[in-house]
Amino acid sequence: MLKLNLKLGSIAEFGFYNRKAIFQIHIDQLEPGKLVVWTAQHVMPGWKGKKIRFDLNVNENGVTIENFNHSGWESMEGPYAMINTTWGSLMYILKQYVEGKKPGVWHQG
Repeated sequence: MLKLNLKLGSIAEFGFYNRKAIFQIHIDQLEPGKLVVWTAQHVMPGWKGKKIRFDLNVNENGVTIENFNHSGWESMEGPYAMINTTWGSLMYILKQYVEGKKPGVWHQG
């Protein structure tokens, strides 16, 4: 489930597991095809106020390279490892999606 208003300053909402897990993000910066910066708004442990940044660049071969950063962590304790692993899974599913393959179960919900 996705509620997305692609306007600077808006709140986007991503729902997973039939909306049992809901992620709300504020769109801080938006340069289509180049840059997206979010601030997490939801209260799940370790998320609120953290910055999430996607930088997109096209290399000399015409391949889009994504540089990703989730910053603002006070420490690597607590939910850090789980969130890091979650992003790894989500990036793999994003790769499947942009390659025209059927995304895995995380995409459903």
